Amino acid sequence: MSEEKVMKREQIQEQFKWAINDIYATDELWYEDLEKLKRYAAKLPEYEGKLSQSADTLYEYLKMSDDITLICDSLINYAQRKSDEDTTVAKYQNMTGQAVNVFMQINSAGSFETPELVAIEQDNLDEMFAQKPELEMYRRKLELIREKKEHVLSQAEENILALTAEMGESPENIFSMFSDADLKFPDAVDKDGKAHQVTHSTYIPLVQSPDRELRKSAFESLYSTYGSFKNTCAATLSAQIKSVNFYAKARKYASSLEASLSANEIPVQVYHNLINTVHDNMHYMYDYVELRKKLLGVDELHYYDLYTPIVSDVDMKITFEEAKETVLKALEPMGEDYLAIIKEGFENRWIDVYENEGKTSGAYSAGARVHPYVLLNHKDTLNCMFTLIHEMGHAVHSYLSNKTQPVCYCDYSIFVAEVASTCNEALLMRYLLKNAKDKKEKAYLINYFLEMFRTTLYRQTMFAEFELKINELVAGGESLTAETLCDIYRELNKVYFGEGIVPDEEISLEWARIPHFYYDYYVYQYATGIAAAIALSSRILSEGESAVKDYIGFLSGGCSKDPISLLRGAGVDMAAPKPINDALAVFGELIKEMEQLYS
Repeated sequence: MSEEKVMKREQIQEQFKWAINDIYATDELWYEDLEKLKRYAAKLPEYEGKLSQSADTLYEYLKMSDDITLICDSLINYAQRKSDEDTTVAKYQNMTGQAVNVFMQINSAGSFETPELVAIEQDNLDEMFAQKPELEMYRRKLELIREKKEHVLSQAEENILALTAEMGESPENIFSMFSDADLKFPDAVDKDGKAHQVTHSTYIPLVQSPDRELRKSAFESLYSTYGSFKNTCAATLSAQIKSVNFYAKARKYASSLEASLSANEIPVQVYHNLINTVHDNMHYMYDYVELRKKLLGVDELHYYDLYTPIVSDVDMKITFEEAKETVLKALEPMGEDYLAIIKEGFENRWIDVYENEGKTSGAYSAGARVHPYVLLNHKDTLNCMFTLIHEMGHAVHSYLSNKTQPVCYCDYSIFVAEVASTCNEALLMRYLLKNAKDKKEKAYLINYFLEMFRTTLYRQTMFAEFELKINELVAGGESLTAETLCDIYRELNKVYFGEGIVPDEEISLEWARIPHFYYDYYVYQYATGIAAAIALSSRILSEGESAVKDYIGFLSGGCSKDPISLLRGAGVDMAAPKPINDALAVFGELIKEMEQLYS
C-alpha cells in the first residue's frame, strides 16, 4: 500500500479494517442497548437505602452493576471505535456523547452506593456472606470499597467535593488551551537558511535531524517561547498541585502521593523505591552521555543533541505482512497458547491497519469484551512494527483478563497497563538483535533500545521526582514560582545527565511544556512498567515454560489481586530494587556492546 496517498475509508480493503460489527451488527441494535441503559438509570434509585437490608438485595444490586458495565462497554466501544474510523462523521461523535451522558446519569443515580456499602456493619456483612454464598465473588470488590472508609466523607461533604470537580480540572484545561491552542513558536532555521515550522508535533522530528543548527534553532524556538510565559505556566502548574493537595487533605490522606497511589493499590514505597534505585544507577546514564558525545563527534554535547540518532538511518522497509511474520517469530518464546491469541487477532480483524482520511492519529488497543480492537496508522517502518507488537501486548492482556475474570475484576490496573506491551517490545528487540544482518543494522537497533531506556526509565523517573518535590513544597506551604520550578528542574537535570552535557539554560523550562504534570502522579508508571517488562522478558528467555506460565497467570489476573501481588506472581517485585537494577544492568550491557561495535 502506498505510503504517500492517504485513502478514503471506503477505499481500504475490508481485511485491513477492524470487525466493528462483532459488537453490534447495526446502529439500530446499538440504540436498543442505549434505551436499555436508560432504564437501568431509572431503576438504580430503587435500591437507595436498601443495600444493607438483605443478602439477596445486595447480590441483586451487584449483579445489576455487572450488567450495566457490560452494556456500557459495548456502547462506548462501538460508538468510539466508529468515531475514530473517521472523525469527520458527526453521527458517531454524537452517539459517543449520548452514551457518555447516560453513563453519567448512571453514576449520579448510583451515588449512594459507596456511602451505603461503607456503612454496613462488619457483622452484618459477614452474615450476608454466610446467607448468600454467591456474594463471595464480590468479597474483594466490597473490601476495596470499605477500605476507603476513613477517606469517605459525610454525604454533605461529598456533595461539596463533587461540586468542586469541574474547578479541580481547570488547571489542566487551561494548560491544554494555552499550550496546544494559543502558543505559536518562531520558525527554526537549518544550516542552509531554510525555515521549518515549529509545533508540538514537529518539534521532536526537528531535534532528531542530523542538522545540528536546525536542532539548536528548534530547541531555542520552543523554550524561548515558553520562557516568555514562564510566570503564567508556573501559576497554572501551581494551581494544579494545590488542587491535588486540597483533595488529598480533604479526604484525610497523609500526602497527595498516598492519595493518588491508593486508587491503584500501590504502596508509596514503590514510588520511592523507583527514584532511589535509579539514583543508584546514574553511572549508566553518564556512560551513555559520553557514548553519545563520542559517536556524534561533537566537542560539547547539548540537550538538543539528545534525540538525534547516534547511528545513521538504516533502510528497514517492513510491510505489514512482514511485520506480522516477524512479530510471531519474536514471540515464539511465549508458547503456542499466547501465539494462538495473536494469530486470532491477525486473522479475525481485530486491527484497523492503515491511515485513511479523517482517521484518529496514533495507535491504541481497546479491550472490548467481545475481543480487543487495535487502531494503527501503519507505515512500513521499524517503529510501526514495534507499535504493532506493543498494541498486541495490550490486546492479549485485555483478552485474557476478560476471558478469565468475572466482570467485576476484568479491568486491570493502569499500573500494569504498559507491562505486557513493553514486554512484547523487549522480546522483539532481543529477536532483532540476535538476527541482525550486519554491524550497522545491529548498531541501529541498539540505539533504538538505548533510547527506550533513556526516555522511559530515566526521563520519566526524573519527571516523577520533580512532581514529588513540587507536591512536597506545596504541602509544606511554599509557593511554586517560575524561579523555584526552574531551579528544581535544572538541578534534577544535572543529577540525571551528569557533567558530560552542557547545562543549557533552556532545559530548566522543560517542566512548562510537559502535560503529564497535570495527570496526578502518572508518569512513574512508565518507568516501573519498562523495568518490570525487561525483567519479565529476561526471565521468559532464560527460564522458558515455567516463566511463561507465571506470566500468563499475571495477564489473566485482571484486578483480582492488587497489581504488586500480580507482578510478584510473575516473578517480579516492584516494591524492591532488583527488577529496576536488573533492567538498568541491561542498559549498561547495551552501552558496552555499542562501544565495542565502534571501537
